[in-house]
Amino acid sequence: MLTHQVQLLKHKLEEVPLGRPVAHFLDYLTVEAGLSANTLLAYGRDLVGFCEYCGSKHITDIGGITAITVYGYMQELAQRGLSENSQSRCLVAIKMLLRFGLMTGATSDDFTDSLEGPKLWKRLPSVAGRDQVLSLLDAPQPDDPYYLRDRAMLFVLYATGARAGEVAGMKVRDLNLDIGYVRCFGKGRKERIVPLGSVAVGCVRAYLAELRPLLAKPHSPETLFLSRTGEGLDRTNLWRVVKKYAQRAGMPKKLTVHTLRHCFATHLLAGGADLRSLQEMLGHADVRTTQIYTHVDQDRLKSIHKKFHPRA
Repeated sequence: MLTHQVQLLKHKLEEVPLGRPVAHFLDYLTVEAGLSANTLLAYGRDLVGFCEYCGSKHITDIGGITAITVYGYMQELAQRGLSENSQSRCLVAIKMLLRFGLMTGATSDDFTDSLEGPKLWKRLPSVAGRDQVLSLLDAPQPDDPYYLRDRAMLFVLYATGARAGEVAGMKVRDLNLDIGYVRCFGKGRKERIVPLGSVAVGCVRAYLAELRPLLAKPHSPETLFLSRTGEGLDRTNLWRVVKKYAQRAGMPKKLTVHTLRHCFATHLLAGGADLRSLQEMLGHADVRTTQIYTHVDQDRLKSIHKKFHPRA
């Protein structure tokens, strides 16, 4: 489905000025950078609008793009009422396109470092308490039709902190239940090893032994979690499963699959895990991304303040 959407996007690019270089840029992101189809769609959609704006300014090649062009387009996005996050994402796509043009010789002027986007608010991730997460993990009941699969999936999500797409793409061969770890392939197909606790291992073993053979069909992929038709569960189906049991457990309606990733990180830090280990398990490229979880655990901050502040 996503691949089809990417192809439709490339066909649309052929109809706009600058479309061909942008299509080559998306091919580069696929082959060389290894970005996912979702990321390609996000960049491609942003760049389609930028190409149409460049066409209105009679700019037909990357070399004709200037800082004035970029800022003019950003101003137009702001006037449309686009959020700061969307504007910032669009600016990132344009910068990457310009750097691609510099690398391929389409332009010789590198002014990307001087381009500044809107200032963004830093929002703390929403996190559920330990009791709430335990209620969610206990929400699947034996009389549910896919009890073993759903229970194993919830435990894997919380035990590894993996993203929804990573769990959806997880294959049986990525598991080593004897040692207790799982391979996750994150953004840019970067591979990492994440430990899998004994309780999660037991849930996955039960699912693999009793339910998955019944769900598997001759056409089924090697994906770990299968639907009733034998197809691999996608991110949307994962979200529906989590939402179903979150409502049963009485959790907030705003809970998402990614909330379990935030819970994984916050609860590990609260238990004494160090940032570097957590960064490796989450697959963050920069430890500054991981540091945000230190601001979520209020009990940890209070204990540090009480221990080190002279007047605490």
